[in-house]
Amino acid sequence: MLQKKPLSYLEISKKNLIYNFKQFKGYLRKGTLVSAVIKSNAYGHGDIEVVKVLSPFVDYFQVNSFEELKKIKNTTNKPILVFGYVGISDMEDAIRLGCILSVFDSEHLSLINKIAQNLNKKQKVHIVVDSFLGREGIMPETVEVFIKNLLKMKNIIVDGIYSHFANIEDTSDFSYGKKQVDIYENIINVFEKYGFSDFKKHISATSGVMVYEKNYGNNKIVRIGIGLYGLWPSKYLEKKLGNKYRDLDKSTGKISLKPVLSWKTHIAQVKVLPMGYFIGYGLTYKTNKEMKVAVIPQGYADGFSRELSNKGNALIGGTRCSVLGRVAMNMFVVDVSHLNKVKAGDEVVILGQQKKENISIEEMSEKLNTINYEIVARINPLLPRIIV
Repeated sequence: MLQKKPLSYLEISKKNLIYNFKQFKGYLRKGTLVSAVIKSNAYGHGDIEVVKVLSPFVDYFQVNSFEELKKIKNTTNKPILVFGYVGISDMEDAIRLGCILSVFDSEHLSLINKIAQNLNKKQKVHIVVDSFLGREGIMPETVEVFIKNLLKMKNIIVDGIYSHFANIEDTSDFSYGKKQVDIYENIINVFEKYGFSDFKKHISATSGVMVYEKNYGNNKIVRIGIGLYGLWPSKYLEKKLGNKYRDLDKSTGKISLKPVLSWKTHIAQVKVLPMGYFIGYGLTYKTNKEMKVAVIPQGYADGFSRELSNKGNALIGGTRCSVLGRVAMNMFVVDVSHLNKVKAGDEVVILGQQKKENISIEEMSEKLNTINYEIVARINPLLPRIIV
């Protein structure tokens, strides 16, 4: 009897996910709290699946939206930080569900306070300050005005104040990062001057942990996203701090990360095409000899980019097979002329290892001139995620 398996799916390594978490935990100062970032379907890895694995280990989970909050709320009893904007229509439900909300400005703060008051609740918030990133958050010059407004809000509990680095993963020059830290600390001092205390500070995501927290930071929380999934924030940091074949080395600050995700499917059809035969839309590939090809039932709707047309690869039988012609919405074609035994139903690896061969997320991101974050985040959330 054939084993029941989805046609196409992602394998998520529980062992590697926990391993990566423990690498970071060992890297940090004792007592530092870890928020696991699971926005965008846990960077494509499956938010419910990742929450189930990491709940015993982390202190917080961090999501971007109300929809993400709803999805994981019943899967964990750990506090959930919602760091994206929650709109007026969803705010009441978010507060009822229970979460910690981000505050971007005075108008947003007033809305949260008003709804919390109507619900007879005290709402915990983390206030985001814009320390030269130019995105969400309170501008440094408006902080005192914001605080004076905040002091009138009786249903708000300031649980944290945070910011975000703009450029520390791609450079050895920390001068801009230092400028950000200085303005952030100045803003913290203003809050303390007005009597705020016992709030949690955080400025570092994965790259901040690697570059800043170990030697300089004194923040209570770190927000680890891309690193949890065994991916590096940049080639520069991997080269500088990567410890590929060994665990964390505290003396050098080098760290080991293991990929968590593999993307697998199965051949839909194998056929032989004659010489001079076109493959796919747009007639972009024409066979120059008789060729054996395999039809793979994944496409750009699943996250296998159309830009991989005529230049991507997949693994079959532990060997690389080149993409021929245009990637379509739900399928693409590969050359299997070099494989003697190949048939419909055989396993195909799009990302990950098969036998001794490997297609990494970084390899695919280089071909597409993008970053590893984008590759995993855009994998179709409808594909099953299977914890192994």
